[in-house]
Amino acid sequence: MASSTWWARGLLFENCSCQLVCPGHIHLDQLCTHERCQGYWAFRFEQGEIDGLSLAGRRAVIAFDSPRRMIDGGWTQVLVLDSETPREHQAVLESLFNGERGGPWGILGRFVVTRLPTRLLPIDMEDEAQHKRVTIPGVLESTVEALRGRNRDEPVRFENIFNQIHSPSQVIARGQARYDDGTIRFDNAQTHGLWSDFSWRVE
Repeated sequence: MASSTWWARGLLFENCSCQLVCPGHIHLDQLCTHERCQGYWAFRFEQGEIDGLSLAGRRAVIAFDSPRRMIDGGWTQVLVLDSETPREHQAVLESLFNGERGGPWGILGRFVVTRLPTRLLPIDMEDEAQHKRVTIPGVLESTVEALRGRNRDEPVRFENIFNQIHSPSQVIARGQARYDDGTIRFDNAQTHGLWSDFSWRVE
């Protein structure tokens, strides 16, 4: 029997077509840089549990295409799960990211009009201090790099910022990404990027 209680923690990084910083990241009623906002969120689960299944080690990417004012809805979105995801984990991760289990994705799911079929593909991620990288062979190649601040040993950050899926402390970055799954396509260069350690819980 599915449980209504679940939690998850891990790394979340992103890139989209907006100039630094994406207005929609600050609030969904802000106008993004271009007529469409196109990008992705990449997830690496460090801890978590849904229906008794550990989420540790699972990887996923969501690619999206939204109107300029994201709160208007009409998003197209696709979930990509790593090809090594066990079958029983596929169903619970789909239900999480589709918003069926509430939490942050229950809120963001209201804006998705076209939800493409979930894909199982190899997802490779690199997690370095100054940059993050994600690769889905033949589909996505992206790197986000931290901005250089006055103190070169510390990243530039947002602090105490509200966002549904990110933590209140976020590293501001600049990214590039090429993505093409046959429906969603984008080629971003030196555009909005950031990362944080996410923490989601529904009780």
